[in-house]
Amino acid sequence: MEILIQQLFNGLTIGSVYSLVALGLTLVYGILHIPNFAHGALYMLGGYITLSMMTLYGVNYWIAMFVSIIVVGLLGVLLERFVFRLLREAPPLHDKIAAIGILLFLEAFAQFVWGADFHTMTSPYGQVVNILGLTFTLQRLLIIVSAIAVMVLLYLFLKKTYTGSTIIAMSQSREGASLVGININKVAMLTFMISGGLAAIASSLASPINLVFPGMGHLVILKAFVIIILGGMGSIPGAIVGGYILGFSESLGATYISNDYKDIIAFILLVIILTVKPTGLFAKGER
Repeated sequence: MEILIQQLFNGLTIGSVYSLVALGLTLVYGILHIPNFAHGALYMLGGYITLSMMTLYGVNYWIAMFVSIIVVGLLGVLLERFVFRLLREAPPLHDKIAAIGILLFLEAFAQFVWGADFHTMTSPYGQVVNILGLTFTLQRLLIIVSAIAVMVLLYLFLKKTYTGSTIIAMSQSREGASLVGININKVAMLTFMISGGLAAIASSLASPINLVFPGMGHLVILKAFVIIILGGMGSIPGAIVGGYILGFSESLGATYISNDYKDIIAFILLVIILTVKPTGLFAKGER
């Protein structure tokens, strides 16, 4: 029983990171219908910026994370303004190619600046705690609490503010949003900023328990796509639920099946759920 509880806690930790990454991805897809493959590179840059601020400038972990959120968020704005907006009327294949090109460019840039080595990020919350047989670091608890807090704040922003309502309106109908006076260009830039910020938060929280390296976003972004397909393309609740389903499945699968196959579980789960419910767990528009 202790092993089961431990793995459920680990699944909650992993799922929290997956959900944050998938949320940013599904927000962009929901309003622009762009499968932003470059999102994995934004996740990677978030980790590097937080690490650099802490090691090179000696700033506090939280300040480093805040800087990372701002920088990656602004990078997301630049990508929307100077890449994806220009391709808005182009054939659908073009924005996908552009996103892959951005991913490769940013990874090469990271390798040029920081090198190809694996880096360890030291967290001020690395203390190990043992409660009722459950062993974990405070960093893992921080990941869970912070991720849930961010999700709640995002929900309140989308549901309770005018700006958030414009994002929801644009996800439902870009033409309709434009007709009622919503500036779709500003909403698109804001969405990319939020998406980049979520990637930076996820990376900054997860890096102390993993490693920072140029290819760290590859597997994460693949699983994020699995999550948003599972949850329903463009569905915010689906991204959250899908993230936790995948996190628990991986954690329990690694323990009771085999750790060697835990990364395959995501794709097996995708096939099973889509066989039963081809549209995903949540239809688009169910916010």
